Amino acid sequence: MDDVKAKIQCSRLKNQEVFEKVRVILVDKLKIEPDKVTPTANFINDLGTDSLDTLELVMALEDAFKIKIANEVAEKLLTVQQTIDYICQKIEVSI
Repeated sequence: MDDVKAKIQCSRLKNQEVFEKVRVILVDKLKIEPDKVTPTANFINDLGTDSLDTLELVMALEDAFKIKIANEVAEKLLTVQQTIDYICQKIEVSI
Protein backbone atom coordinates (compact mmCIF):
# COMPACT_ATOMS: atom_id res chain seq x y z
CA MET A 1 0.00 0.00 0.00
CA ASP A 2 2.84 2.42 0.78
CA ASP A 3 4.24 1.71 -2.69
CA VAL A 4 0.97 2.86 -4.29
CA LYS A 5 0.94 6.04 -2.16
CA ALA A 6 4.55 6.74 -3.12
CA LYS A 7 3.74 6.33 -6.83
CA ILE A 8 0.73 8.66 -6.54
CA GLN A 9 2.79 11.26 -4.69
CA CYS A 10 5.59 10.97 -7.25
CA SER A 11 3.08 11.27 -10.07
CA ARG A 12 1.56 14.42 -8.55
CA LEU A 13 5.02 15.92 -8.08
CA LYS A 14 5.97 15.13 -11.67
CA ASN A 15 2.66 16.58 -12.90
CA GLN A 16 3.34 19.82 -11.00
CA GLU A 17 6.90 20.03 -12.32
CA VAL A 18 5.69 19.52 -15.88
CA PHE A 19 2.97 22.15 -15.37
CA GLU A 20 5.52 24.71 -14.14
CA LYS A 21 7.81 24.06 -17.10
CA VAL A 22 4.89 24.24 -19.57
CA ARG A 23 3.73 27.48 -17.95
CA VAL A 24 7.17 29.08 -18.40
CA ILE A 25 7.21 28.06 -22.08
CA LEU A 26 3.68 29.37 -22.70
CA VAL A 27 4.38 32.68 -20.97
CA ASP A 28 7.59 33.10 -22.96
CA LYS A 29 6.23 32.12 -26.37
CA LEU A 30 2.79 33.71 -26.12
CA LYS A 31 3.84 36.79 -24.11
CA ILE A 32 0.97 36.28 -21.65
CA GLU A 33 0.63 36.67 -17.89
CA PRO A 34 1.50 33.52 -15.88
CA ASP A 35 -1.86 33.55 -14.09
CA LYS A 36 -3.62 32.98 -17.44
CA VAL A 37 -1.95 29.58 -17.70
CA THR A 38 -4.13 27.19 -15.73
CA PRO A 39 -4.63 23.45 -16.24
CA THR A 40 -8.09 24.06 -17.72
CA ALA A 41 -6.98 26.84 -20.07
CA ASN A 42 -7.87 26.16 -23.70
CA PHE A 43 -5.06 27.11 -26.06
CA ILE A 44 -7.31 28.82 -28.62
CA ASN A 45 -10.19 30.20 -26.55
CA ASP A 46 -8.30 31.19 -23.38
CA LEU A 47 -4.72 31.75 -24.50
CA GLY A 48 -5.36 33.02 -28.02
CA THR A 49 -3.03 30.69 -29.91
CA ASP A 50 -3.09 30.31 -33.67
CA SER A 51 -1.53 27.65 -35.91
CA LEU A 52 1.88 29.36 -35.92
CA ASP A 53 1.84 29.63 -32.11
CA THR A 54 0.94 25.95 -31.91
CA LEU A 55 3.88 24.98 -34.11
CA GLU A 56 6.29 27.07 -32.04
CA LEU A 57 4.89 25.67 -28.78
CA VAL A 58 5.21 22.08 -29.98
CA MET A 59 8.83 22.66 -30.97
CA ALA A 60 9.59 24.32 -27.62
CA LEU A 61 7.91 21.51 -25.66
CA GLU A 62 9.73 18.84 -27.67
CA ASP A 63 13.03 20.57 -26.97
CA ALA A 64 12.34 21.19 -23.28
CA PHE A 65 11.15 17.66 -22.50
CA LYS A 66 13.26 15.78 -25.07
CA ILE A 67 10.17 14.15 -26.60
CA LYS A 68 8.52 14.00 -30.02
CA ILE A 69 4.93 15.20 -30.45
CA ALA A 70 3.32 13.99 -33.69
CA ASN A 71 1.25 16.52 -35.63
CA GLU A 72 -1.87 14.36 -35.22
CA VAL A 73 -1.37 14.40 -31.45
CA ALA A 74 -0.61 18.13 -31.28
CA GLU A 75 -3.92 18.88 -33.02
CA LYS A 76 -5.79 17.02 -30.26
CA LEU A 77 -4.06 18.77 -27.34
CA LEU A 78 -6.61 21.48 -26.68
CA THR A 79 -5.90 22.36 -23.05
CA VAL A 80 -2.89 22.83 -20.84
CA GLN A 81 -3.86 19.75 -18.77
CA GLN A 82 -4.14 17.53 -21.86
CA THR A 83 -0.65 18.65 -22.80
CA ILE A 84 0.69 17.98 -19.31
CA ASP A 85 -0.89 14.50 -19.29
CA TYR A 86 0.61 13.70 -22.69
CA ILE A 87 4.07 14.89 -21.67
CA CYS A 88 3.91 12.91 -18.40
CA GLN A 89 3.02 9.76 -20.36
CA LYS A 90 5.87 10.30 -22.80
CA ILE A 91 8.35 10.94 -19.98
CA GLU A 92 7.20 7.81 -18.13
CA VAL A 93 7.64 5.66 -21.24
CA SER A 94 11.16 6.95 -21.85
CA ILE A 95 12.36 6.26 -18.29
